[in-house]
Amino acid sequence: MRVAVVGAGVSGLTATKCCLDEGLEPTCFEQSRDIGGLWRYTEHIEAGRPSLYPSVISNTSKEMSAFSDFPYPEDFPVFLPNARFLNYLQRYAEHFGLRKHIKFGTTVVSIRKHPDFATTGQWDVVTEAEGKQTLHVFDAVMVCSGNFSEPYLPLHCFPGIERFQGQYFHSRQYKHPDVFQGKRVLVVGMGNSGVDIAVEASRVATKVTVSTSRGAWVFGRVFDHGYPWDMVFNTRLMSLIRNSLPRPLSWGLINYRVNQWFNHKNYGLQPEQRYFLPVLNDDLPSYILTGRITIKPGVKEFKDNSVVFHNCPEEEPIDIVVFCTGYNVSFPFLEEAVIKVENKHASLYKYVFPTHLQRPTLAVLGLIKTLGAMMPVTEVQARWVTRVFKGLCRLPPQSLMEKEVNEKKKNQVFGLSFDEVLKTEWLVYMDELASFIGAKPSVLGLLCRDPRLALTIFFGPCTPYQYRLGGPGRWEGARQAILTQWDRTLKPTRTRVPPPPSIIASLLLSCLLP
Repeated sequence: MRVAVVGAGVSGLTATKCCLDEGLEPTCFEQSRDIGGLWRYTEHIEAGRPSLYPSVISNTSKEMSAFSDFPYPEDFPVFLPNARFLNYLQRYAEHFGLRKHIKFGTTVVSIRKHPDFATTGQWDVVTEAEGKQTLHVFDAVMVCSGNFSEPYLPLHCFPGIERFQGQYFHSRQYKHPDVFQGKRVLVVGMGNSGVDIAVEASRVATKVTVSTSRGAWVFGRVFDHGYPWDMVFNTRLMSLIRNSLPRPLSWGLINYRVNQWFNHKNYGLQPEQRYFLPVLNDDLPSYILTGRITIKPGVKEFKDNSVVFHNCPEEEPIDIVVFCTGYNVSFPFLEEAVIKVENKHASLYKYVFPTHLQRPTLAVLGLIKTLGAMMPVTEVQARWVTRVFKGLCRLPPQSLMEKEVNEKKKNQVFGLSFDEVLKTEWLVYMDELASFIGAKPSVLGLLCRDPRLALTIFFGPCTPYQYRLGGPGRWEGARQAILTQWDRTLKPTRTRVPPPPSIIASLLLSCLLP
């Protein structure tokens, strides 16, 4: 089978690699001149490409973000600056020989059903390179173009913005904090980008205000006992507890857990109960405490040089507004009938397959939102998709797929509802897709054969290597990678050997400890 892969970012690279693993023939089309997608920083904003600011650091730790058969080097930091993240992707592409399957500087113009699609499932793909268009016929398509290219800027939701005399722009245009020097800044929206920009702006601006209508839970990268948050939060034990309890108890558990760092209500951040909008930032609480950042409700209206917030009668003067309002989900190269997008959400079975196609030969990777690393998610999606393409895995009847998609729509809002997070929890979702291809690890089965490994899998972090222990794509190094995951995590931080304890301290310890 010939497979077209659109985009050479995280999803496109693993899609290309998974095609090769299954004996398919991939051709990856990348409109820019190099791999990396979102993680390849450029000083200038490029049309049709995600835009990154240079200070971006990964929100998930390296062990949880690794591809399942390619661990990070042990000397890489636990949370990666974008340049180191890109370097990992380059190593991955080099190791598995992916570059020769990528056509750089090539834009996908259109993807249409071949005239005999009902019987062959083929697609007509038109690409453009150096001003010349070419028609290709592919047996299947994997859309890996992401959803960070088309900004969502609902100015109609902000009365008075047309008469505001200051400067305003979408977060996609942000690169450096110099623009905020000596200014009064308003950040609208409280996702990860919004908080990052607010923190950076507060170091040079006169004043920074963050407007949020719903609030958000704030996690720090540093969690219990100084360990990475996701290596503590995303374990099989913790997932089992969260998903076994009734909803009020689950909410109460999470509410208690996140408020152990600081009381969100006292900082104006407590979210409404039905919403679970986690934000990763280590600095926000201290910046609120020191007055660098102020949290306000949603915007009621803009005036010439000020803003009025809901439930706050006084006007607040501002000079610059940054709208951190997210992105639209769009597929400009596809007909609307292929993927239906409503309210910024695509109607896809398991967030991957359109439900109404006569042949399951088109898939979308990387559109799910989960509280965890995206790289292993897109990888397990790609492993499942390639086996569906080959006919080794089958999808349910159309009616069942549509029923599931419609049920999920009821819970989808701008952000993620608490119910939706539980239904698409990172570990649960990956386990489900892995079970489709026979790669889900069996803790009970391992308990008899390899109890050390079984206990590490259940009580320890759910690192992606678990999905290479068995089934198709089994990797011989998976067990060792799991058992040494903490070694690679602690290696870059243990850069100083502490002095040995004093004789008195040693005696006290020997008396207190068994």
